Amino acid sequence: MVLSSKGGKWKWGSIFALLLIFSAAAAIEDGLLINGDFEMPPPGGFVSYVEYQDGPTSVPGWQTNGTVELVEAGQKQGGMILIVPQGTHAVRLGNDAEISQKIKIEKGSLYSVTFSAARTCAQLESLNVSVPPASQTIDLQTLYSVQGWDSYAWAFQAEDDDSRVVFKNPGMEDDPSCGPIIDDIAIKKLFAPDKPKDNAVLNGDFEEGPWMFRNASLGVLLPTNLDEETSSLPGWIVESNRAVRYIDSYHFTVPGGKRAIELLSGKEGIISQMVQTKPNKPYRMTFSLGHASDACKQPLAVMAFAGDQAQNIHYTPDSNATFQLANVNFTAKAERTRIAFYSIYYNTRTDDMSSLCGPVVDDIRVEQSGSCKSTRFAGFGLMLAFVFQMFLFVFI
Repeated sequence: MVLSSKGGKWKWGSIFALLLIFSAAAAIEDGLLINGDFEMPPPGGFVSYVEYQDGPTSVPGWQTNGTVELVEAGQKQGGMILIVPQGTHAVRLGNDAEISQKIKIEKGSLYSVTFSAARTCAQLESLNVSVPPASQTIDLQTLYSVQGWDSYAWAFQAEDDDSRVVFKNPGMEDDPSCGPIIDDIAIKKLFAPDKPKDNAVLNGDFEEGPWMFRNASLGVLLPTNLDEETSSLPGWIVESNRAVRYIDSYHFTVPGGKRAIELLSGKEGIISQMVQTKPNKPYRMTFSLGHASDACKQPLAVMAFAGDQAQNIHYTPDSNATFQLANVNFTAKAERTRIAFYSIYYNTRTDDMSSLCGPVVDDIRVEQSGSCKSTRFAGFGLMLAFVFQMFLFVFI
């Protein structure tokens, strides 16, 4: 819903509709938060380059604290044009400033918040996102795309039905108007995928993950997260200091289904999972390896880990295929075995020479080699061969 204004006054019907939104008691639905794209006009309509400070109605749907500014596409600051990730408007947070919104969620459930962010003045800007008591500060120093902004996802477990999502600039710059720009804030309730049969990997096809905007073509970055219980990618952790990219089939080439992972930044972008295994039993890990069709400069290769085995696998598809199948054999040493992947190279796109990219992994499986099922089929095959030989002996 977009509120309209004429002559600096709101239409009363729009105000009433807004009040209804704020008074809704139902649990929040997946998707954009109230005015999560900041395109809902404030009282009096949008006014170019005006700061809004302190007050729950300065930015409709949000409570603000400190120097919070509504910025618009094309706005200049000195010799710099401010980046608005999507649409016409976004919010910039000054020194120690924050915006927050009440959300009604389900206690004990896992949620992921997706948002877009861009830097302004400083190289070392960061953004703290929280649903108290859960909190994480995300480093915005690395730009993964040449557009000047990126989308991120952060997960938390709800400790109360009535909560508040908070975005805060923890930085203190000489210019108090400097600070990160944020836009397109959405939320999604996550579900633990069912444990697959004959596969020890949870969410190996990456179909369960954070909210992705259908019109956003940059994918969603998953920053460092060492807690597998609160991961935007259920079952997986990001155990390095750089992000990996969650991609979809609407904007990228994906080996299977609608989602996959693109590995960025070499050893600085690692995904891993601890899978259940039986000690001293042989296993095979298989996965799809490919490219995202995003003009990523080759060669593309991954280092794949399975227990004590590490294998360097280059992407060398046959014909015009966009992916290939790869495997790593290993013997489990314990009841839980670590599998992990990272890109061997630091790849960038050939069309802009700056945006980070890398190999795509998908459809990861870990199965016991020589399982009972395989032995049963092998025994059945031997029995058929014996019967056939007896038939030949008797009748020929």
